[in-house]
Amino acid sequence: MSCAQQGSNVGVSDPRARDTFFTADIEADGPVPGRYSMLSFALVVAGTFDGARFVAEPRPASFDAKLRPVSDVFDPESLAVSGLSREELAVSGRDPREAMAACASWVEEQARGTTPVLVAYPLGFDWSFLSYYFAIYAEKSPFLHSRAFDVKTMVALHTRVPIGRAGRNKLPARLVPELPHTHDALADARALAELVARLFADRNGDTP
Repeated sequence: MSCAQQGSNVGVSDPRARDTFFTADIEADGPVPGRYSMLSFALVVAGTFDGARFVAEPRPASFDAKLRPVSDVFDPESLAVSGLSREELAVSGRDPREAMAACASWVEEQARGTTPVLVAYPLGFDWSFLSYYFAIYAEKSPFLHSRAFDVKTMVALHTRVPIGRAGRNKLPARLVPELPHTHDALADARALAELVARLFADRNGDTP
């Protein structure tokens, strides 16, 4: 997003001329929100982007929560991926209204006047649940309806492969994060922040 697109009242030093990337990961008990439940999620402040340069956050803050299920319907295979227990979360999980409202406030605080952008890999799955939960339980998403960045698309464009070959298990060795993908929401959001930094560094010919 350029300063020109922001309008004449926005200068180069204005924080609104920069995006703050929040890498995200969610674990759910089914493929779509509403019918199924988001059981855990995490956001990590990965860094800022001004349209040309990405600056990684050296000590990334994070927000994570485990939630009470909102539906009795679930897909056993999806649930097994996360290893989470619906029965335990029904007792110990956070109320979605409280958690999503707290997360929305946290995002705004961390953005510090910049534009918050949700970053996921792939974006479609995580965005659908987070956008739905923010809209239903927090009344409004801090990412609005379109402030989003798909890492899978960036991987495809940067490594010159089709989307079908741009999965995590096909990343070039130089891009693979040190943190493994474990299906723990917070650990995976942190690994994604590392991957984003590696992608931009590789794109610019820098050392991550």
